Amino acid sequence: MAKNKKPHRGKGVTRREFMTNVSAGAVAVAAAGTLGAKDAEATAVIKPEDMVTIDLQINQRRHRLLVEPRWSLLFVIREKLGLTATKFGCERGECGSCTVLVNDVPLYACMMLAMEAQDLKITTLEGLMQGEALGPVQKAFLEQDAYQCGYCTSGQIMAAEGLLRKQPHPSIEEIQTGVSGNLCRCGAYPHIFKAIAQAAKAR
Repeated sequence: MAKNKKPHRGKGVTRREFMTNVSAGAVAVAAAGTLGAKDAEATAVIKPEDMVTIDLQINQRRHRLLVEPRWSLLFVIREKLGLTATKFGCERGECGSCTVLVNDVPLYACMMLAMEAQDLKITTLEGLMQGEALGPVQKAFLEQDAYQCGYCTSGQIMAAEGLLRKQPHPSIEEIQTGVSGNLCRCGAYPHIFKAIAQAAKAR
């Protein structure tokens, strides 16, 4: 009778495994093609409780934080720094509600580890404020009624801000492409496009 074997999970590479030092964590495969139990146990893995110190530059302020290597930038922004304008959505890079600017480029905060964002210039919705006043894109969204439930709005605004920093005078096609990675389930796209066009003129 065949010996009992532990079922293979088949989950692929995890975030934790991604952070592992490849040279120190190489797994020896036996000649018969089976993974040796001792080799698997010896694989170097960064444990969740092993905290590391990182420096994040967010909204022109520097923050020194102790984080777990597996924490996403989204989690750190919201739960550790209290910048709650950046929203949890799908958490798999599909909806765009967590969009922030990284070196002026719109990116999904749920798809970036906090450790990867060290020493990069990060801007959240709070960083677009001019003191207590709304920034041009925020004001345009308000005046054009470019939202309904509002959950996607912060991500839409950050995508629009990133577009206008790259292309100050976008065409309607460029506007549509610029926010194509941000889903509005309420269907407020016509108002969103008008808001971005208005913000372009205001800037």
